[in-house]
Amino acid sequence: MGDINGKFDDFSTKLAIAGDSSSTYTNGHSQKHKESPMKSVIIPVTQFAQNCSILYCEETKEAAVVDPGGDIEKILAMVEEKGVTLTKILLTHAHIDHAGATAELSEQLDLPIIGPHTGDQFWIDSLESQSQMFGFPPCKTFEPTQWLNDGDSVTVGNATLEVYHTPGHTPGHVVFFNKDAKLATVGDVLFAGSIGRTDFPGGDHETLINSIKDKLWPLGNDVSFIPGHGPMSTFGAERQSNPYVAD
Repeated sequence: MGDINGKFDDFSTKLAIAGDSSSTYTNGHSQKHKESPMKSVIIPVTQFAQNCSILYCEETKEAAVVDPGGDIEKILAMVEEKGVTLTKILLTHAHIDHAGATAELSEQLDLPIIGPHTGDQFWIDSLESQSQMFGFPPCKTFEPTQWLNDGDSVTVGNATLEVYHTPGHTPGHVVFFNKDAKLATVGDVLFAGSIGRTDFPGGDHETLINSIKDKLWPLGNDVSFIPGHGPMSTFGAERQSNPYVAD
């Protein structure tokens, strides 16, 4: 962790929200899909307005929480409001605003931690340092119950999420995609009008661009996506107007 701490010093003033920091998402926004049992609800958490999301199966009422960065009470209040049961935690990557409350929530509800890819091990190991550096509440490191690889799948009730390894923002970043709902949960890979930062340890701009174009675009222009920050969009809209990855 020593090498990482040294690198953190170079980025201690740069942890503005990846993408458009002026853009936040309405608390409790939900989206319903007719052709899939999967539904989603977004809960902005932490001072970085990170889009924690709950993906749940309308048929079984089983749910997964994606990227619980903090504010556990807000997450659990939404779970209760929707009348669903959390069965797992899913992580797109291990930056503090996405993973800060993972260990506590896992211990509190005895939930398995699924993801990210092993490339983010060093980010998990440094969570305590991240919390101190960026003014987050103290948090614990953890060992994922299951690491994810490109081509894996995760079930939430009767819904299936395809897993895509999408490095560039972090080495171990993954994206979750439900084909029937045409919904992708993309963490900090892609935003409405922007892309993820690549100036943190392990980031690489060219790798990120390749992840977007090679992994996300083939899923279809009509795919809606939940980004790690800011409003939802579609891959088609970003291919038309996003200045970083437009065709």
